[in-house]
Amino acid sequence: MNFQRGKSHDEPEINFIPLIDVLLVIIIFLIVNATFSRNSELQINLPTAEANTPEDKPLVINVDIDAAGNYMVEAKEAGASVEEIVAALKAAVGDGKEPTIIINADAKSTHQAVVNVMEAARVANYTHITFATQAGSSN
Repeated sequence: MNFQRGKSHDEPEINFIPLIDVLLVIIIFLIVNATFSRNSELQINLPTAEANTPEDKPLVINVDIDAAGNYMVEAKEAGASVEEIVAALKAAVGDGKEPTIIINADAKSTHQAVVNVMEAARVANYTHITFATQAGSSN
């Protein structure tokens, strides 16, 4: 019910001009702060060369340690002391350079037995040492 006769109500209107001004300022701000990167691509033809396969295969020395603490260097029995292991390593290497010592230790061998082989390799000046492992069964 309209109790106020003769008074007309003005419809509220939304003024879009301030909204457009704010949007234009935001767009200008984004354009100014945007970084445009140019990706330049160079067409490069790499030179080709034929590489010779290396004639010298790396020298690998296998050292086996069983659960009882017995040492085998290249399937030859070595003594239990560090000096005897050094002598066995040097005999196995012969005139070779920079051998890789692979330690194949039984899972039940003592930590000291492995450390003895590492110490013997250090005394003999052989710095490349690695350990052989096998993939375990996942239960």
